[in-house]
Amino acid sequence: MGHDVVVVGSVNADLVLQVDRHPRPGETLLGRDAVTLPGGKGANQAVAAARLGASVALVGAVGTDPDAAVALSLLTSAGVDLTHVATVDGPTGLAVVTLAGDGGNTIVVVPGANAAVTPAAVDAARDVVAGGRVCVLQAEIPLDAVGRAAHVAHRAGVRVLLNVAPATTLPDDVVRLADPLVVNEHEAALLLGRPITAGAEGARDAAAELAARGSGSVVVTLGTSGVVGHEAGASWSWPAVRVDAVDTTGAGDAFVGALAARLAGGDALRDAAAFATRVAAASVTRLGAQPSYPWATDPLP
Repeated sequence: MGHDVVVVGSVNADLVLQVDRHPRPGETLLGRDAVTLPGGKGANQAVAAARLGASVALVGAVGTDPDAAVALSLLTSAGVDLTHVATVDGPTGLAVVTLAGDGGNTIVVVPGANAAVTPAAVDAARDVVAGGRVCVLQAEIPLDAVGRAAHVAHRAGVRVLLNVAPATTLPDDVVRLADPLVVNEHEAALLLGRPITAGAEGARDAAAELAARGSGSVVVTLGTSGVVGHEAGASWSWPAVRVDAVDTTGAGDAFVGALAARLAGGDALRDAAAFATRVAAASVTRLGAQPSYPWATDPLP
């Protein structure tokens, strides 16, 4: 029996450092607190979808260090199928997150075991990738593995949700398989190879241009300004939900996981995106990425 959502992506431990403000270059600050939490874009998106009731499998890798247990902890409690999460010699992926008092963050990622998620690893998980309803991909694993997974899923008739984050370039033949392609303004600009005008109007133009290049649909996330989409030759937008932000880490992943869960359940893209904006808003009201994600029975803003 296939899964609603199959995520091929990264698994990290997030070392979260809380500070009043971000340090300037060359400056040393005293922090308020430090905590290690589960993270990684792939794992985050898997947990977000699973907590909302989707049946989810993850293809990824962790290391042999103590961080592996932390990285897998909330995936396990959410019921994500970890059959194809390998354990490889060396460290688990690590993200160092500096969280300022206003909820903004800076993040440095050391890939670690995520480098082992190669095309061969995707081939080993071919049956589960080809058996899902939606295959979710990001760019925190080797990009040739992203391409392999997109092609495996597409050939099997599985919908490909491609989140080009962190910002990078991908071959056109991979980007064209996305339905939807999910990017923020910076990621859209990099894919287009040109700056885009800030705000909803610029995002609409970027979404339309990316769709014209072959992606089945495009979603551009705008943070507190909401989301813009383009599909079937038409654009739409949806406003963000206003909340008091505590920690924005992983909000984009909450959006992607929720979007995938609703698409797998048969929602139209615009409806799925509207729901996903509420899930992302809920996630920023609590500390951390995965620990902040709502369950299906939790109230949403």
